[in-house]
Amino acid sequence: MTQNTPLSPRPVHETICRVQSAAQLRARGVSAAHTAAQCRPGGPWQQLLPGVYLLHRGAPTDDDRMRGALLYAGRPPAGALRAVPARQEPGYGEAMVTGLAALALYGFPSAPPVIALHRIDVLVPRTRRLRSTRFVQVTRAAVLPRPLRRRGVPVAPVERALADAVASLTDAPTVRRILTEAVRGGYGEPGAVVRELDAAGLLGRAHVVEAVDALLVEGRAVAEGRLYGVVRAHGLPEPLWNVELSLPGGGFLGGVDAYWPDQAVALEIGTRSPREEQVVFAAEREHLERLGVTVVRVAPRQLREAPEQLSVVLRTAMMAAEDREPAAYVVVLPR
Repeated sequence: MTQNTPLSPRPVHETICRVQSAAQLRARGVSAAHTAAQCRPGGPWQQLLPGVYLLHRGAPTDDDRMRGALLYAGRPPAGALRAVPARQEPGYGEAMVTGLAALALYGFPSAPPVIALHRIDVLVPRTRRLRSTRFVQVTRAAVLPRPLRRRGVPVAPVERALADAVASLTDAPTVRRILTEAVRGGYGEPGAVVRELDAAGLLGRAHVVEAVDALLVEGRAVAEGRLYGVVRAHGLPEPLWNVELSLPGGGFLGGVDAYWPDQAVALEIGTRSPREEQVVFAAEREHLERLGVTVVRVAPRQLREAPEQLSVVLRTAMMAAEDREPAAYVVVLPR
């Protein structure tokens, strides 16, 4: 056998992945003519997508469909070099699974299994000239996020996958369910999810706005539960929970999630929408700190991932109160 003789179907099938692109087959010595012959009626292979082949005759599994979608979307433009950075999956380029398929890989209970999905969303650079085809829906981004790995394939981060899933859904209960699951299951933080939805221009849709309201309520409940645990597990003084602060004359200063009046330390959980985060919280914090109240702002992620660090920050703020001028008198009311 000469070096130019195409490899037989048997060794190709046994030594490489069941799903291969035309470029990968050519790199292994399999000619286009040989590939076409293998895909004829009754042959051992089948064409899964343009330029992507399934090296068996059975129905494609969800793994086959995902890998096929990535190979289709990750193929380089005509005339481009085929080398890819070492950190990328060979043949996948910069493509990554997103949308409902990604949520299924993350384990969202409400996301249908990949095999049940009529389409698989794949995220690619905006500059790619690539059409959606068959079960592959191409989604583009000006700046691609760094993918994570699930079941051996690159997957968009939860927040981006959620935004792409919501963009394709018109059923309000489903949108609400997957967003609340994101927080309840610890897959993502409310602020990050809302920022991604805002960046995708989805906050103008009525059913998305309603779902975001539910998301923020759910996120606050989860974060408050974690905050209670931090205070009690680390022996911090019990604060006044969920209170509003105001001046004796009635000037409203803002609501906080916890307040230690003896030390004039307030804590705010950052679960507001992006616009409120930039405007409302900054104004409230500046006003309170002018009055001598130390304001600690904590993200839900910190409550989940670094509770001990938060306890040190709070304890340090309370100890520092001994060296400060006494804070102005403020009125504390239930929120």
